[in-house]
Amino acid sequence: MRAMIRNLSIILLAALAAGCGQVWNDPYPATERGKNILYSAFTQRPKHLDPVQSYSEDEATFLYQIYEPPLQYHYLKRPFQLSLAAAQAMPTLKQYDEAGQLLPSGADPARVARSEYEIRIKPGIRYQPHPAFAVDDKGQPAYLDLTVKDLTGKRSLADFPRTGTRELTAEDYVYQIKRLAHPRLHSPVLELMGDYIVGLKDLHARLMADEKAGKYPGGWIDLRKYPMSGLELVDRYTYRVHIKGAYPQFPYWLAMPFFAPVPFEAERFFAQPGMAERNLTLDWWPIGTGPFMLAENNPNARMVLVRNPNFRGETYPCEGEPEDQAAGLLADCNKPVPFIDKVVFTREKESIPYWNKFLQGYYDASGVSSDNFDQAVQMGGQGDVSLSDEMVAKDIRLNTSVAPSVMYMGFNMLDPTVGGTGERARKLRLAISIAIDQEEFISVFQNGRGVPAMHPIPPGIFGYRSDQAGINPQVYDWVDGKPQRKSVEEARSLLAEAGYPGGRDAKSGEPLVVNLDTTGSGMGDKSTVDWLTKQFRKLDVQLVVRATDYNRFQDKIRKGNAQLFYWGWNADYPDPENFLFLLYGAQGKVKSQGENAANYENAEYDRLFERMKAMPDSPARQAIIERMLAILQHDAPWVWGFYEKAYALQHGWLYNRKPGKIIRNTLKYQRVDVAVREQKRAEWNRPVLWPLIFVGLFGMLIVAPAVIHYRRSERAGAG
Repeated sequence: MRAMIRNLSIILLAALAAGCGQVWNDPYPATERGKNILYSAFTQRPKHLDPVQSYSEDEATFLYQIYEPPLQYHYLKRPFQLSLAAAQAMPTLKQYDEAGQLLPSGADPARVARSEYEIRIKPGIRYQPHPAFAVDDKGQPAYLDLTVKDLTGKRSLADFPRTGTRELTAEDYVYQIKRLAHPRLHSPVLELMGDYIVGLKDLHARLMADEKAGKYPGGWIDLRKYPMSGLELVDRYTYRVHIKGAYPQFPYWLAMPFFAPVPFEAERFFAQPGMAERNLTLDWWPIGTGPFMLAENNPNARMVLVRNPNFRGETYPCEGEPEDQAAGLLADCNKPVPFIDKVVFTREKESIPYWNKFLQGYYDASGVSSDNFDQAVQMGGQGDVSLSDEMVAKDIRLNTSVAPSVMYMGFNMLDPTVGGTGERARKLRLAISIAIDQEEFISVFQNGRGVPAMHPIPPGIFGYRSDQAGINPQVYDWVDGKPQRKSVEEARSLLAEAGYPGGRDAKSGEPLVVNLDTTGSGMGDKSTVDWLTKQFRKLDVQLVVRATDYNRFQDKIRKGNAQLFYWGWNADYPDPENFLFLLYGAQGKVKSQGENAANYENAEYDRLFERMKAMPDSPARQAIIERMLAILQHDAPWVWGFYEKAYALQHGWLYNRKPGKIIRNTLKYQRVDVAVREQKRAEWNRPVLWPLIFVGLFGMLIVAPAVIHYRRSERAGAG
C-alpha cells in the first residue's frame, strides 16, 4: 500500500513540475516556441492564388504578400496615396488625340483618344527561390520534360531539391498582362480591362482560336510569341501600356496583383503533364518577388508564409497622419522590413475557438464578431467605443475604422420573378428593400457597427453624401433631420401593385416564394435566417434560404442560378468608379464573367458611367454620380445593405497595425515582441493541477480499503 501511494505521489509531483515549465495547451509545435512568427487565422479556404484569376478578399491575404506590382499604397497616409513598390518612379502619362497628336497635361478627357503609361522597374530585383528556375550541372533547366515517374512522390515545391532565381524584368510584367487573355484561365477583369487596354480583347480572340484549333493540346502556351498592340517593351526594365481614351484610375490597377509580374518559366514548369493532378500549379504555388513566399499550402487546415531571402529590401515609412506618432506607428521609421520571419495561418471554421485562442495568446490579432462583442467592447451613452476591463487587463488594443466597403443583397436581374425592367418586378424589389430593416440588422447582428447604405458608394469615397440629398428616397423619408425607413404598409402596397396582394400571386393564388442563396458562414446561420424570415413575413412572402459553401455559391452566381443573394465589396482603390462599375452592364456576371453579379443593365446608367469614369473629381462629376445613383435607387437591383464599421483587436506585443482595407500588403510592416508573447502565454495558460491532485488523492482513498482487504486476505490464506 505504501509503495502504491509513493508511486502515485511521484507521478503527481512530476506532473506538477512539468506544468510549471511549459504550456500544455499550446496548439503549435514545440519547435516554433520563441521564434519570430506571426500567428493568424483564416475562415474561408482560398480558391485561387494565381494573380490572373484571384479576386477575393480571403485570397488577397496571401497574394499581396507574395507578389509585387509596380505600385503600392503608402501604409500610413490617409487619404490613401499610391507609392512605389517594384517601380523605380511613378508611371509617366502621355495622352494623344485621334490624329495621334500629343495633348497637353490636363486636356479635356473627351479629346483623349489614347493614353500611354510608361513604367520603369527597379534593376536588381530577384524572384524567390523556385524549381522553375533551377538548372542542372550543365546549366540547363533541371525540371523540364519530366515524366510521370519523375513526379512520383512530389506533392509540393519542397519535393524538388534544386531551386534557382533570376532578375525581374519588364517582360515579366508584359507577360502577366497577356495572361489576362489566356484561353484556359478565367480572369474576372478580362472584360473590364479589355475595354481599356488596347489589343487585349484581340489577343484573347487569337488565343481562343488557336486553342480551338488544337495548336496547344494541353501544353504550355508561350505568350511571348503573341504580340499585343497595347503593350510595348522599351528595354529590360521599361514597358508601356496603351489605354483607350482617358482612364485616370489605371495607376490604381498597377497596385493590384493582376499587374504583378509572372515569369514565363513558371508557366512552362507547371504546364508539364502530371503536375496539375498533384496540385503543382501556379494557382496553388504562387511565385513572386515580394517579402514572403508560400511554404505550406493546406487550405483546409494551415497556410504558411516564410520570408523571401531574395526580397529586394524596403524600409518602414517615416511619414503618416498626425496621430500616428502618438500611436507608436512611426517608431520603426527607416528600419528594414519585413520584421517577421514567418506567418502561420490556421483555418478556423467557428468564431468561438478563434476567439478563445486569441484570448489565450495563440493568435496575435482578431476581429470582433457579434458573439464576443460584449466581452470585448463597451458602448458609451454617446455612441463612443472603449475596450472592456478584461481586454484592458490583457493589454489588448482596439482599432476602428469605417471600411471602404458595402454589404448588400443582390437581385438576379435575369430571374423571371424578381428580375427584369418591368414595373411589376421593380415594385417587388422595392417592397422587399423597404421591409428588410437594415437598422435593426446592424443593431442586432453588427452591434451597431455599420451605417445603412443608400447606394453602392461608401463614406470616404467621392460621391457619398450624408445629408438629405444623399438618402435613397425610394426607401427612406427625411424626418427631423435624419433618414427614416418607409413603413411596412407602403411596402405591402408596393407588393400589391406588383401583383402579389397579401404575398400571393393575384392570378394563380399561389404564395410568393423568394430564394436567397448565401454561404453557411454568412447569412446562412440559424439566427440570421430566422431574422430574415421574419422580415419577409411582414409581407407574407415565404423565404427559402439556400446555404452552401463559398465555391459552390460563386458557381451559382457565375451561372446566374441565384434569385436573391448576399454579397459584399471591398474597394480595390479609392474612387467611385470602383463601386459604380459593380452595376455597369458590360460587367454582367453571366454575360461576361464580370463583377456585376446582379446582371443589371440600364442604358442611361451605362452611358453616364462611361462619362464619369474618366473625369477628375469635380462638381460636374458629382452631378453625374448623383443622377446614376438616382437611377439605381429607382431600379433597385440591390437591397442596399450597410457600410461596415471595422473593429479589430491586437495584443500589446504586436506593433505597426493600422486599419485600411484597401492596403492589403500589410504583413511586412508588422512586428512581434516574441519575449513578451511567450511570457503572457505562459501566464495565461498555466495548467490548473489541483483537480488532478484531488482526483488522485480521492482515488487513493477509494482504492486503499480494497488493497488493505486484499493484503489481509493474502496473509490469512498464507497462514
